[in-house]
Amino acid sequence: MFSHGMIGTNDLDKAKAFYDKLLATLEVRPARVDGHRIFYITRTGVFSVTKPINGEPATAANGGTIGFACNSPEQVDKWHAAGVAAGGKTCENPPGIREGSAGKAYLAYLRDPDGNKICAMHRMV
Repeated sequence: MFSHGMIGTNDLDKAKAFYDKLLATLEVRPARVDGHRIFYITRTGVFSVTKPINGEPATAANGGTIGFACNSPEQVDKWHAAGVAAGGKTCENPPGIREGSAGKAYLAYLRDPDGNKICAMHRMV
């Protein structure tokens, strides 16, 4: 439900290795490299990682999260396991069901190698 999301990295090769493995669990092809950026392009949106163009170091957004849609709780678990195996760190609670005003969802949260907070979510019916 987003057109695109872009986050920063200080090591494009490391970011590509991490996200290629992580997003493969969502059936997303490896990134296209475009100079100082990588792009994951799907029919539902674009996710990109870039070296900052202002020459400053990349930092994780405080309070920011990018969520990836999943088809099942099992796919969320697979995403989380791939992320940890590729160098990500679990944050918040372990993968599981959360309930809120928007309904019930199965979620998992990670910090990528640059500290960006990312999430996998399956909306429960």
